[in-house]
Amino acid sequence: MSPLHVVILAAGQGSRMKSALPKVLHPIAGRPMLHHVIATARQLGAEKIHTVIGHGADKVREATNEASVNWVTQSEQLGTGHAVAQALPDLPDDARVLVLYGDVPLTRHETLEALVGQLDDQTLALLTVTMDNPQGYGRIVRNAEGEVQRIVEQKDASPEQQQIREVNTGILAVSARHLKAWLPALSNSNAQGEYYLTDIIAMAVAHGLSVSVSQPENPYEVQGVNNRLQLAELERWFQRREADRLMTEGATLADPARLDVRGELTIGNDLWIDVNVVFEGKVTLGSNVSIGPGCVIKDATIADGSEIKANSVIEGATIGTNAQIGPFARIRPGTELAANTKVGNFVETKKAIVGEGSKINHLSYVGDASLGRNVNVGAGTITCNYDGVNKYRTVLGDDVFVGSNTSLVAPVTVAADATIGAGSTITRDVAESELAVARGRQRNISGWEKPRKH
Repeated sequence: MSPLHVVILAAGQGSRMKSALPKVLHPIAGRPMLHHVIATARQLGAEKIHTVIGHGADKVREATNEASVNWVTQSEQLGTGHAVAQALPDLPDDARVLVLYGDVPLTRHETLEALVGQLDDQTLALLTVTMDNPQGYGRIVRNAEGEVQRIVEQKDASPEQQQIREVNTGILAVSARHLKAWLPALSNSNAQGEYYLTDIIAMAVAHGLSVSVSQPENPYEVQGVNNRLQLAELERWFQRREADRLMTEGATLADPARLDVRGELTIGNDLWIDVNVVFEGKVTLGSNVSIGPGCVIKDATIADGSEIKANSVIEGATIGTNAQIGPFARIRPGTELAANTKVGNFVETKKAIVGEGSKINHLSYVGDASLGRNVNVGAGTITCNYDGVNKYRTVLGDDVFVGSNTSLVAPVTVAADATIGAGSTITRDVAESELAVARGRQRNISGWEKPRKH
């Protein structure tokens, strides 16, 4: 089979976005629209992806870490036909070419696979959609036998043609050989004074090719974004689609309209996800996991039976089975919590390895630390891991008890079964089963007179 090359048109200014950010970099589900399109092209197995850029070209390249993308510059924006023509020198004659748009981010790869599957050397494949209100779109003109003859843009359409409800999405697939013959012959004699890619439909018919048409399952798949209202509309459709997927895969959502998935979320069975939860990056949730309201979870794995209570933030962490976190906990990158651990309210961890059954229940900071099994860390405890230049680790053995308001000045090791008295500042290692108390001696002064306002 001939190679598939994808041409993505992303050179438009997007003036209606009212933004200094190039339109195709505005995000849907936490990543730029253009990145969605590139990812879909990769799913299709494209041999090469050619992205045509113009306005904000440097910003688009800098924001898109895709070394394999061939960047093509359109210095003047003279229409879609002119834009595709800029990529012609990079297209092999035997290639199948799929044309996509950087501001049409949510077309399913299954829809595009079906479209490309209709393409051969004597067939042009066109994606259309039927709309109740086709205002502003190019109309699909068919003959008496129902065969596509051409596309007429809104501004060039007659009153009769404007009644047509089947419209052009702009997405099409055609052989490179035909593109190289037709694009140089385009004319800009139209109301816009532009070179329309859509004019190649009539050229294909004139050269005896058939035009094969398919449509997406949902019109939102081919909806473009021209302003922030449309951006928000697509965002909500994407999120509802994700919510529907999660519910069919075994999650109960308190409110499907109040969930945001901004990455890749994999789940087990019998989950509970409350309102206003945000998932970012790559997240895996086991079965019987409960997520409370207002949580943010990014690049994390949470094992079966764990409970994440309200307003907790988890990033770059691994959470073991039946763990309890929060409310109002912050689990930072590098944290690994074993089974049956507890990290409570207003606790922050970072690069902390916490053994099975250990507890850090409230108001503590544990960073650059290793905790054994069944360790209890009292309220207000902190690991002093940073001297202003370097960071050091704190090691707590199995069954260590740390009293409240303790400062552990790293590097320090507290061996198994040791106890730290409340209010201590620990600067030296503590041996197994020892009690360490390090605090100033208390003095009670009789007859003390409190300062009073004059």
